[in-house]
Amino acid sequence: MRRTVSLSAVATLATAALALAAPAGQAAGATSSAHGVTVAHACAAPTKGQMACNALQVTGGTPRSAHAESDLTAAAAPSGYGPASLQAAYNLPSATGGSGQTVAIVDAYDDPNAESDLATYRAQYGLSACTTANGCFTKVDQSGGTRYPRGDSGWAEEISLDLDMVSAACPNCKVLLVEASSASMTNLGTAVNTAVRLGAKFVSNSYGGSESSNDATYDASYFNHPGVAITVSSGDNGYGVEYPAASKYVTAVGGTSLKTASNARGWTDTVWSGAGSGCSADDAKPSWQKDTGCASRTVADVSAVADPNTGVAVYDSYRSATGWMVFGGTSASSPLIAATYALGGAPSAGSYPSSFPYAHTSALYDVTSGSNGSCGGSYLCTGTTGYDGPSGLGVPNGTAAFTG
Repeated sequence: MRRTVSLSAVATLATAALALAAPAGQAAGATSSAHGVTVAHACAAPTKGQMACNALQVTGGTPRSAHAESDLTAAAAPSGYGPASLQAAYNLPSATGGSGQTVAIVDAYDDPNAESDLATYRAQYGLSACTTANGCFTKVDQSGGTRYPRGDSGWAEEISLDLDMVSAACPNCKVLLVEASSASMTNLGTAVNTAVRLGAKFVSNSYGGSESSNDATYDASYFNHPGVAITVSSGDNGYGVEYPAASKYVTAVGGTSLKTASNARGWTDTVWSGAGSGCSADDAKPSWQKDTGCASRTVADVSAVADPNTGVAVYDSYRSATGWMVFGGTSASSPLIAATYALGGAPSAGSYPSSFPYAHTSALYDVTSGSNGSCGGSYLCTGTTGYDGPSGLGVPNGTAAFTG
Protein backbone atom coordinates (compact mmCIF):
# COMPACT_ATOMS: atom_id res chain seq x y z
CA MET A 1 0.00 0.00 0.00
CA ARG A 2 1.34 3.43 -0.93
CA ARG A 3 0.49 6.57 1.05
CA THR A 4 0.75 10.06 -0.41
CA VAL A 5 1.29 13.05 1.86
CA SER A 6 1.89 16.79 1.69
CA LEU A 7 5.38 18.00 2.50
CA SER A 8 4.00 21.27 3.85
CA ALA A 9 1.74 19.42 6.29
CA VAL A 10 4.40 17.07 7.64
CA ALA A 11 5.51 19.19 10.59
CA THR A 12 1.97 19.99 11.71
CA LEU A 13 0.85 16.39 11.49
CA ALA A 14 3.94 15.11 13.26
CA THR A 15 3.44 17.44 16.22
CA ALA A 16 0.08 15.79 16.79
CA ALA A 17 1.78 12.42 16.43
CA LEU A 18 4.06 13.15 19.36
CA ALA A 19 1.08 13.66 21.61
CA LEU A 20 -0.49 10.45 20.36
CA ALA A 21 2.76 8.47 20.64
CA ALA A 22 2.37 7.26 17.07
CA PRO A 23 3.81 8.46 13.76
CA ALA A 24 1.68 11.04 11.97
CA GLY A 25 1.01 11.79 8.32
CA GLN A 26 0.62 8.12 7.54
CA ALA A 27 -3.05 7.73 6.79
CA ALA A 28 -3.65 6.00 3.51
CA GLY A 29 -5.19 8.02 0.71
CA ALA A 30 -4.23 11.56 1.82
CA THR A 31 -2.89 13.42 -1.21
CA SER A 32 -1.50 16.89 -1.90
CA SER A 33 1.64 18.64 -3.08
CA ALA A 34 3.97 21.38 -1.93
CA HIS A 35 7.10 23.10 -3.21
CA GLY A 36 6.49 21.64 -6.66
CA VAL A 37 6.45 17.94 -5.74
CA THR A 38 4.00 15.31 -4.54
CA VAL A 39 5.35 12.39 -2.54
CA ALA A 40 4.19 8.93 -1.47
CA HIS A 41 5.40 6.69 1.34
CA ALA A 42 6.86 3.50 -0.13
CA CYS A 43 5.67 1.37 2.80
CA ALA A 44 2.41 0.96 4.67
CA ALA A 45 1.94 2.74 7.96
CA PRO A 46 3.43 0.93 10.97
CA THR A 47 1.13 -1.00 13.26
CA LYS A 48 1.80 -2.15 16.83
CA GLY A 49 5.02 -4.13 16.87
CA GLN A 50 5.72 -3.39 13.20
CA MET A 51 8.15 -0.97 11.58
CA ALA A 52 7.64 1.16 8.46
CA CYS A 53 10.36 2.10 6.01
CA ASN A 54 11.19 5.81 5.76
CA ALA A 55 11.39 6.12 1.97
CA LEU A 56 9.44 8.88 0.22
CA GLN A 57 9.00 8.63 -3.55
CA VAL A 58 8.43 11.76 -5.61
CA THR A 59 5.30 11.02 -7.66
CA GLY A 60 4.69 14.42 -9.26
CA GLY A 61 6.38 17.74 -9.92
CA THR A 62 10.05 18.52 -10.49
CA PRO A 63 12.55 18.32 -7.62
CA ARG A 64 15.13 21.07 -7.38
CA SER A 65 17.78 18.35 -7.68
CA ALA A 66 16.52 17.35 -11.14
CA HIS A 67 19.28 16.57 -13.63
CA ALA A 68 21.93 17.52 -11.12
CA GLU A 69 24.68 15.34 -12.53
CA SER A 70 26.94 16.39 -15.36
CA ASP A 71 28.09 12.89 -16.32
CA LEU A 72 24.82 11.23 -17.31
CA THR A 73 24.93 8.78 -20.17
CA ALA A 74 22.91 9.26 -23.31
CA ALA A 75 20.83 6.18 -22.51
CA ALA A 76 18.86 7.85 -19.73
CA ALA A 77 18.67 11.08 -17.77
CA PRO A 78 17.49 10.30 -14.24
CA SER A 79 16.47 13.21 -12.06
CA GLY A 80 17.77 13.66 -8.54
CA TYR A 81 21.22 13.87 -7.04
CA GLY A 82 23.62 11.14 -8.08
CA PRO A 83 27.04 10.09 -6.77
CA ALA A 84 29.05 13.07 -8.04
CA SER A 85 26.74 15.60 -6.39
CA LEU A 86 26.54 13.74 -3.08
CA GLN A 87 30.29 13.21 -2.91
CA ALA A 88 30.93 16.87 -3.66
CA ALA A 89 28.32 18.14 -1.20
CA TYR A 90 29.76 16.14 1.69
CA ASN A 91 33.46 16.22 0.72
CA LEU A 92 33.67 12.43 0.56
CA PRO A 93 36.89 10.66 -0.54
CA SER A 94 34.88 8.16 -2.52
CA ALA A 95 37.50 7.49 -5.17
CA THR A 96 40.00 6.18 -2.63
CA GLY A 97 38.08 5.23 0.54
CA GLY A 98 36.12 2.21 1.61
CA SER A 99 38.10 -0.56 -0.03
CA GLY A 100 37.65 -3.80 1.91
CA GLN A 101 34.78 -2.46 4.02
CA THR A 102 31.29 -4.00 4.02
CA VAL A 103 28.17 -1.93 4.58
CA ALA A 104 25.10 -3.96 5.55
CA ILE A 105 21.58 -2.92 4.64
CA VAL A 106 18.80 -4.31 6.84
CA ASP A 107 15.28 -4.22 5.41
CA ALA A 108 12.12 -6.31 5.49
CA TYR A 109 10.89 -8.68 2.79
CA ASP A 110 12.56 -9.58 -0.50
CA ASP A 111 13.56 -7.52 -3.50
CA PRO A 112 14.17 -10.15 -6.22
CA ASN A 113 15.60 -7.46 -8.53
CA ALA A 114 18.01 -5.95 -6.00
CA GLU A 115 21.22 -7.04 -7.71
CA SER A 116 20.13 -6.24 -11.26
CA ASP A 117 18.70 -2.85 -10.26
CA LEU A 118 21.91 -2.01 -8.42
CA ALA A 119 23.84 -2.91 -11.58
CA THR A 120 21.74 -0.47 -13.59
CA TYR A 121 22.36 2.33 -11.08
CA ARG A 122 26.09 1.77 -10.95
CA ALA A 123 26.44 1.48 -14.72
CA GLN A 124 24.50 4.73 -15.19
CA TYR A 125 27.01 6.65 -13.13
CA GLY A 126 30.16 4.87 -14.24
CA LEU A 127 30.70 2.98 -10.98
CA SER A 128 32.46 -0.38 -10.99
CA ALA A 129 30.29 -3.50 -11.05
CA CYS A 130 29.11 -4.81 -7.67
CA THR A 131 27.86 -8.35 -8.13
CA THR A 132 27.55 -11.68 -6.40
CA ALA A 133 30.04 -13.09 -8.91
CA ASN A 134 32.81 -10.61 -8.06
CA GLY A 135 32.16 -10.81 -4.31
CA CYS A 136 30.99 -7.22 -3.93
CA PHE A 137 27.27 -7.92 -3.41
CA THR A 138 25.73 -10.49 -1.06
CA LYS A 139 22.06 -11.09 -0.26
CA VAL A 140 20.92 -13.28 2.64
CA ASP A 141 17.78 -13.89 4.68
CA GLN A 142 17.61 -12.86 8.34
CA SER A 143 19.37 -16.07 9.39
CA GLY A 144 22.18 -15.68 6.88
CA GLY A 145 20.83 -18.21 4.38
CA THR A 146 19.07 -17.99 1.03
CA ARG A 147 15.46 -18.75 2.00
CA TYR A 148 14.36 -15.25 1.13
CA PRO A 149 11.06 -13.86 2.41
CA ARG A 150 8.17 -12.97 0.15
CA GLY A 151 8.57 -10.00 -2.14
CA ASP A 152 7.13 -6.60 -1.29
CA SER A 153 7.18 -3.74 -3.79
CA GLY A 154 7.28 -0.97 -1.18
CA TRP A 155 10.17 -2.44 0.75
CA ALA A 156 11.86 -3.22 -2.59
CA GLU A 157 11.89 0.52 -3.29
CA GLU A 158 13.46 1.01 0.13
CA ILE A 159 16.08 -1.62 -0.63
CA SER A 160 16.94 0.03 -3.95
CA LEU A 161 17.26 3.42 -2.27
CA ASP A 162 19.56 2.00 0.40
CA LEU A 163 21.79 0.09 -2.00
CA ASP A 164 22.07 3.06 -4.35
CA MET A 165 22.99 5.49 -1.56
CA VAL A 166 25.74 3.22 -0.23
CA SER A 167 27.08 2.94 -3.79
CA ALA A 168 26.87 6.70 -4.30
CA ALA A 169 28.87 7.55 -1.18
CA CYS A 170 31.25 4.58 -1.14
CA PRO A 171 31.63 2.96 -4.57
CA ASN A 172 34.50 0.80 -3.32
CA CYS A 173 32.53 -0.69 -0.44
CA LYS A 174 31.07 -4.17 -0.52
CA VAL A 175 27.33 -4.40 0.18
CA LEU A 176 25.52 -7.00 2.29
CA LEU A 177 21.72 -7.02 2.02
CA VAL A 178 19.98 -8.80 4.91
CA GLU A 179 16.26 -9.32 4.35
CA ALA A 180 14.08 -9.81 7.42
CA SER A 181 11.09 -12.14 7.19
CA SER A 182 8.71 -9.35 8.17
CA ALA A 183 8.73 -5.77 9.41
CA SER A 184 8.53 -6.74 13.10
CA MET A 185 11.25 -5.37 15.34
CA THR A 186 12.12 -8.91 16.35
CA ASN A 187 12.80 -10.02 12.78
CA LEU A 188 14.56 -6.80 11.77
CA GLY A 189 16.66 -7.01 14.93
CA THR A 190 17.58 -10.60 14.13
CA ALA A 191 18.71 -9.36 10.72
CA VAL A 192 20.91 -6.73 12.40
CA ASN A 193 22.56 -9.45 14.49
CA THR A 194 23.10 -11.53 11.36
CA ALA A 195 24.72 -8.61 9.56
CA VAL A 196 27.17 -8.18 12.44
CA ARG A 197 27.79 -11.93 12.71
CA LEU A 198 28.67 -12.00 9.01
CA GLY A 199 31.33 -9.35 9.55
CA ALA A 200 29.72 -6.04 8.66
CA LYS A 201 31.17 -3.13 10.65
CA PHE A 202 28.56 -0.71 9.29
CA VAL A 203 24.82 -1.45 9.38
CA SER A 204 22.12 0.87 8.02
CA ASN A 205 18.48 0.69 9.16
CA SER A 206 15.97 2.87 7.29
CA TYR A 207 12.81 2.12 9.26
CA GLY A 208 11.04 3.07 12.45
CA GLY A 209 7.93 2.85 14.56
CA SER A 210 6.53 4.03 17.86
CA GLU A 211 8.60 3.81 21.02
CA SER A 212 7.52 1.18 23.55
CA SER A 213 8.35 -0.33 26.91
CA ASN A 214 10.16 -3.10 25.04
CA ASP A 215 12.83 -0.78 23.68
CA ALA A 216 15.38 -1.45 26.44
CA THR A 217 15.12 -5.15 25.65
CA TYR A 218 15.50 -4.47 21.92
CA ASP A 219 18.54 -2.28 22.68
CA ALA A 220 20.29 -5.08 24.54
CA SER A 221 19.24 -7.81 22.12
CA TYR A 222 19.87 -6.17 18.75
CA PHE A 223 21.76 -2.87 18.85
CA ASN A 224 24.48 -3.13 21.50
CA HIS A 225 27.34 -4.04 19.15
CA PRO A 226 30.59 -2.33 20.19
CA GLY A 227 32.93 -1.80 17.27
CA VAL A 228 30.06 -1.57 14.77
CA ALA A 229 28.57 1.65 13.38
CA ILE A 230 24.79 1.20 13.32
CA THR A 231 22.83 4.02 11.68
CA VAL A 232 19.06 4.51 11.88
CA SER A 233 16.84 7.01 10.09
CA SER A 234 15.10 9.45 12.45
CA GLY A 235 11.72 9.40 10.68
CA ASP A 236 9.83 11.37 8.04
CA ASN A 237 6.98 12.87 10.06
CA GLY A 238 8.57 15.92 11.60
CA TYR A 239 9.00 16.63 15.30
CA GLY A 240 8.64 13.39 17.26
CA VAL A 241 10.74 10.34 18.05
CA GLU A 242 10.79 6.88 16.50
CA TYR A 243 12.47 3.66 17.55
CA PRO A 244 15.12 2.34 16.84
CA ALA A 245 16.52 5.84 16.15
CA ALA A 246 15.99 6.43 19.90
CA SER A 247 18.35 3.58 20.83
CA LYS A 248 21.35 4.87 22.76
CA TYR A 249 23.57 2.46 20.83
CA VAL A 250 22.90 3.79 17.32
CA THR A 251 23.67 6.88 15.29
CA ALA A 252 20.29 8.54 14.73
CA VAL A 253 20.35 10.22 11.32
CA GLY A 254 18.19 13.26 10.67
CA GLY A 255 17.40 14.94 7.38
CA THR A 256 18.17 18.12 5.46
CA SER A 257 17.32 19.98 2.29
CA LEU A 258 20.47 20.10 0.15
CA LYS A 259 20.96 22.86 -2.43
CA THR A 260 23.80 24.35 -4.41
CA ALA A 261 25.05 27.69 -3.08
CA SER A 262 27.46 30.48 -3.94
CA ASN A 263 29.67 29.85 -0.92
CA ALA A 264 33.09 28.28 -0.51
CA ARG A 265 31.55 24.84 -0.03
CA GLY A 266 29.28 25.22 -3.06
CA TRP A 267 26.35 23.69 -1.18
CA THR A 268 24.09 24.43 1.76
CA ASP A 269 21.95 22.27 4.04
CA THR A 270 18.89 23.40 5.97
CA VAL A 271 16.66 21.38 8.31
CA TRP A 272 14.10 19.35 6.36
CA SER A 273 10.58 19.81 7.74
CA GLY A 274 9.97 16.05 7.81
CA ALA A 275 13.02 14.98 9.81
CA GLY A 276 12.27 13.28 13.13
CA SER A 277 13.68 14.71 16.36
CA GLY A 278 12.98 15.16 20.05
CA CYS A 279 13.35 13.51 23.45
CA SER A 280 13.00 9.75 23.80
CA ALA A 281 10.33 8.54 26.17
CA ASP A 282 12.10 5.26 26.93
CA ASP A 283 15.83 5.38 26.16
CA ALA A 284 18.52 6.74 28.46
CA LYS A 285 20.93 9.43 27.32
CA PRO A 286 24.34 8.17 26.17
CA SER A 287 27.26 9.65 28.12
CA TRP A 288 28.65 11.52 25.11
CA GLN A 289 25.45 13.46 24.42
CA LYS A 290 25.53 16.70 26.45
CA ASP A 291 22.50 18.76 25.37
CA THR A 292 20.37 19.93 28.29
CA GLY A 293 16.85 19.99 26.83
CA CYS A 294 16.34 16.23 27.21
CA ALA A 295 17.16 14.22 30.29
CA SER A 296 16.79 11.15 28.09
CA ARG A 297 18.16 10.28 24.65
CA THR A 298 17.89 13.10 22.10
CA VAL A 299 17.30 12.43 18.39
CA ALA A 300 19.21 13.03 16.11
CA ASP A 301 23.03 12.77 16.10
CA VAL A 302 23.98 13.79 12.54
CA SER A 303 22.12 14.22 9.26
CA ALA A 304 22.26 14.26 5.46
CA VAL A 305 19.95 15.00 2.54
CA ALA A 306 16.41 13.69 2.99
CA ASP A 307 14.06 16.30 1.50
CA PRO A 308 12.24 14.74 -1.49
CA ASN A 309 12.25 18.17 -3.11
CA THR A 310 16.05 17.96 -3.19
CA GLY A 311 15.93 14.21 -3.61
CA VAL A 312 18.24 11.52 -4.91
CA ALA A 313 18.12 9.36 -8.03
CA VAL A 314 17.14 5.71 -7.50
CA TYR A 315 16.59 2.81 -9.88
CA ASP A 316 13.99 0.15 -9.04
CA SER A 317 12.06 -2.17 -11.32
CA TYR A 318 10.22 -4.60 -9.05
CA ARG A 319 6.46 -4.92 -9.68
CA SER A 320 4.88 -1.46 -9.81
CA ALA A 321 8.17 0.42 -10.00
CA THR A 322 8.92 2.36 -13.16
CA GLY A 323 12.71 2.42 -13.33
CA TRP A 324 14.34 5.76 -12.54
CA MET A 325 12.69 7.63 -9.67
CA VAL A 326 13.50 10.37 -7.17
CA PHE A 327 13.39 9.56 -3.45
CA GLY A 328 13.77 11.39 -0.20
CA GLY A 329 13.13 10.63 3.45
CA THR A 330 15.62 9.80 6.16
CA SER A 331 15.83 6.43 4.44
CA ALA A 332 18.25 8.26 2.13
CA SER A 333 20.33 9.84 4.88
CA SER A 334 20.88 6.70 6.98
CA PRO A 335 22.72 4.65 4.32
CA LEU A 336 24.67 7.76 3.27
CA ILE A 337 25.96 8.13 6.83
CA ALA A 338 26.67 4.40 7.15
CA ALA A 339 28.76 4.60 3.98
CA THR A 340 30.54 7.69 5.32
CA TYR A 341 31.53 5.72 8.42
CA ALA A 342 32.87 3.02 6.09
CA LEU A 343 34.94 5.58 4.19
CA GLY A 344 36.55 6.46 7.52
CA GLY A 345 37.63 2.88 8.22
CA ALA A 346 36.62 0.12 10.60
CA PRO A 347 35.81 1.26 14.17
CA SER A 348 38.13 0.04 16.89
CA ALA A 349 37.06 -2.97 18.94
CA GLY A 350 34.91 -2.00 21.90
CA SER A 351 34.14 1.50 20.62
CA TYR A 352 30.70 3.06 20.20
CA PRO A 353 30.83 4.81 16.81
CA SER A 354 27.75 6.90 17.63
CA SER A 355 30.07 8.84 19.94
CA PHE A 356 32.59 9.71 17.20
CA PRO A 357 30.86 12.82 15.78
CA TYR A 358 30.60 14.31 19.28
CA ALA A 359 34.40 14.21 19.54
CA HIS A 360 34.92 15.82 16.11
CA THR A 361 32.26 18.51 15.76
CA SER A 362 34.57 20.79 13.74
CA ALA A 363 34.63 18.13 10.99
CA LEU A 364 30.94 18.61 10.23
CA TYR A 365 29.06 21.27 8.30
CA ASP A 366 26.74 22.89 10.84
CA VAL A 367 23.07 23.20 9.87
CA THR A 368 21.76 26.43 11.38
CA SER A 369 18.33 27.09 9.90
CA GLY A 370 14.99 25.41 9.23
CA SER A 371 12.43 23.68 11.43
CA ASN A 372 10.53 20.40 11.62
CA GLY A 373 7.63 21.45 13.81
CA SER A 374 6.56 23.23 16.97
CA CYS A 375 8.52 22.80 20.20
CA GLY A 376 8.40 26.27 21.68
CA GLY A 377 11.17 27.45 19.40
CA SER A 378 13.84 25.35 21.09
CA TYR A 379 16.76 23.55 19.45
CA LEU A 380 14.79 20.31 19.59
CA CYS A 381 12.88 21.23 16.43
CA THR A 382 14.84 24.20 15.04
CA GLY A 383 18.17 24.40 13.26
CA THR A 384 20.68 26.46 15.22
CA THR A 385 24.42 26.94 15.67
CA GLY A 386 25.87 23.81 17.20
CA TYR A 387 23.70 20.87 18.13
CA ASP A 388 20.00 20.72 17.27
CA GLY A 389 17.46 17.91 17.15
CA PRO A 390 16.55 17.68 13.45
CA SER A 391 20.10 17.85 12.08
CA GLY A 392 22.10 16.74 15.11
CA LEU A 393 25.66 18.01 14.99
CA GLY A 394 25.46 18.62 11.25
CA VAL A 395 26.28 16.89 7.96
CA PRO A 396 29.54 15.27 6.81
CA ASN A 397 32.53 17.37 5.85
CA GLY A 398 34.72 14.46 4.90
CA THR A 399 35.13 11.47 7.20
CA ALA A 400 36.99 12.82 10.22
CA ALA A 401 33.83 13.05 12.33
CA PHE A 402 33.12 9.36 11.67
CA THR A 403 36.41 7.89 12.85
CA GLY A 404 37.42 6.98 16.38
